[in-house]
Amino acid sequence: MSLRLSGALATLLAVTLGLTACGSSDDTGAAAAETRVFAADNGDITIPKDPQRVVATGYAVPALIEADAKLVGISSWQRGIPMMSAEDKAKYDALDKIAGETADETDYEKIALAEPDLIVIGVPAPVLGDIDLERLEGVAPVVAIGPTVPDAWRELSRRQSDAAGRTATFDRAKAAYDEKAAALKTKYAGVLGSLKFGHVGGYGQVAKGNFMREYARSWGTNIAQDVGVTYYGEVKKKGGGSLDVSEQESIELLPESLRDADAITYTLEPDGTVGPAIKFVLDSPLWKSLPAVKAGRVYPIRYTQAATYESARLTLDSLDQAFAPLLNR
Repeated sequence: MSLRLSGALATLLAVTLGLTACGSSDDTGAAAAETRVFAADNGDITIPKDPQRVVATGYAVPALIEADAKLVGISSWQRGIPMMSAEDKAKYDALDKIAGETADETDYEKIALAEPDLIVIGVPAPVLGDIDLERLEGVAPVVAIGPTVPDAWRELSRRQSDAAGRTATFDRAKAAYDEKAAALKTKYAGVLGSLKFGHVGGYGQVAKGNFMREYARSWGTNIAQDVGVTYYGEVKKKGGGSLDVSEQESIELLPESLRDADAITYTLEPDGTVGPAIKFVLDSPLWKSLPAVKAGRVYPIRYTQAATYESARLTLDSLDQAFAPLLNR
């Protein structure tokens, strides 16, 4: 009797465990099988509704690290490291690097070994030609979501977060940024609104004797615009992307380019130092002749490379520090 009872209990336990396991597997499988159609730069792509193993490259790297996406591999993104929090830097360091700094440094074997269920490519459309999309599509669904005009990082990071199923995290970061930007806009409303600004960018072609003038919606200007800065002028000839909002000009044209500026901002390196392209301008006697410089209305800005809402809050801090003297004028 005892043996029969033991056998029955053992059978019942086995059946129960089997049913539990089957239920768990079915639930997981059902979740993994749920898909949706996502509008990407490379077309309408069917992707998992809740991706569990994501590979990210280019501008998608910082966006998806901050969004706490379920990443299993990323490209190198050295330019963003100075703007990462300690927590995000730890995530970045721990993740497998499946590509280098450029699109042509993609390691297809490493991507396959990562077994992703979604690949998010964050490079500009012209650079997509350096990537074998068909080869990647053989591994997992691929969505290309790359930058256009510099200030498009807002929409870019939103779409990247959406593809990875992390819009809630993105929305919290955006709300925190918007609140801070609005507070600074109110703080400086009485001193910024009447000034016309120019901006000197950090990528001037020094070897050619050129400096970089940036206009509204460029890297060095777009976040400052959120706090009420007005940048005047526009490029002489639009060339697409960043060339729609910035241009290289010969250093001898500096007085002509910025003579109407009431104030000037310029780009600092993330560590606060002056980069070679900016030093080239600041060392020029022509710089000292500018009305804005003579008036002492020159404001250096850090973190102009920000391309996520979290990193852009660092830019807001730098703007606040730079513009504080205006309140005492």
